[in-house]
Amino acid sequence: PYLLAYTSGTTGRPKGALHVQGSFLLSIAREAAYQTDIHAGDRVLFSTDMGWIMGPWTVVGAGALGATVVYMEGAPDWPDDRLWRLVESERVTMLGVSPTLIRALIPKGEPAADLTSLRAITTTGEAWNAGPYDWLNEHAAGGGAIPIVNISGGTEVGACFLSVTPMAPSKPCSLGYPALGQAMDVYSPEGTSLRGEVGELVCTRAWPGMTRGIWGDDARYLETYWSRFPGVWTHGDWASIDDDGYWFLHGRSDDTLNIAGKRIGPAELESAALDHPGVAEAAAIGMPHEVKGEVAWLVCALKPGMEADAEGVKAVVAAALGKAFAPERVLFVSALPKTRSAKIVRRAVRATALGEDPGDLSTLENPDTLEEIANVV
Repeated sequence: PYLLAYTSGTTGRPKGALHVQGSFLLSIAREAAYQTDIHAGDRVLFSTDMGWIMGPWTVVGAGALGATVVYMEGAPDWPDDRLWRLVESERVTMLGVSPTLIRALIPKGEPAADLTSLRAITTTGEAWNAGPYDWLNEHAAGGGAIPIVNISGGTEVGACFLSVTPMAPSKPCSLGYPALGQAMDVYSPEGTSLRGEVGELVCTRAWPGMTRGIWGDDARYLETYWSRFPGVWTHGDWASIDDDGYWFLHGRSDDTLNIAGKRIGPAELESAALDHPGVAEAAAIGMPHEVKGEVAWLVCALKPGMEADAEGVKAVVAAALGKAFAPERVLFVSALPKTRSAKIVRRAVRATALGEDPGDLSTLENPDTLEEIANVV
């Protein structure tokens, strides 16, 4: 064994993913070199907690390729321009960020620091929505002068499943294509390949960096990843492939809502809500309804100085997705419950709204937010 890394716990009790020596090194070094274009002598700054898999990713990938890792203690957004000033002062060549961090930085103003040392920006952690992605591209990536390498894998993957590559054109918010050496597909509930529709993200062949199991729980490992389709890894994400062959993620499949007989991922509802000028972040949850079966609720965190506008949020969602997907209720709070890797814990939001036990909260960074949600329901 080389590394025991725990998942974020967004969908249940955190899982201890067991990684081994040579395979983890091979997978990470390969994608750091060929997907994020890191070279010997480069300087890498990834704004990540070391407990998130992107911490080991940065240390192993940069170290294997002879690059320097820039470490940063404390919050990346205090002072407001701290992250951008670090890029300038340390001449960072590859910056890693999450969409959540960029959303938090937007109200603090455009970067005034010199970012010309950057050759690539790597992003991961959750699905993008257009507004923050475009802001990052315009103000940090030079309007397309350098690539935004959007990647997605997982703690248990030990690498990426999907990745933009600097060697090919990309689409805003997309995850490009299957990462190097990964046999990816999108499956229907019956296990057939889908194109142009949302389905389960699967990997049809083993790969070097995969976890060798869940620590102390072999049965959970088999149940979680291998039981849905025989011999196929089911990752638990909704994905789609568009007509041009670009891949997109739509949130966790176990977070999916069934509205008016149609499946929709929370990321789609949340992305639409963020079109409202007052919404900083949003969490979409499905709530039971006596007549409709299930309806959407949105729990939103407001931008500083903005006022709650539930009807306005409903209108922008309806305009983007159709009236059938307009949320039944819109609630406003100061912040959403997140893990230390900045992932929104929707299962805890939903359980709190229902008055149920939210389960394991060991990875939650701000559990006090659940009390605030309970008070506004």
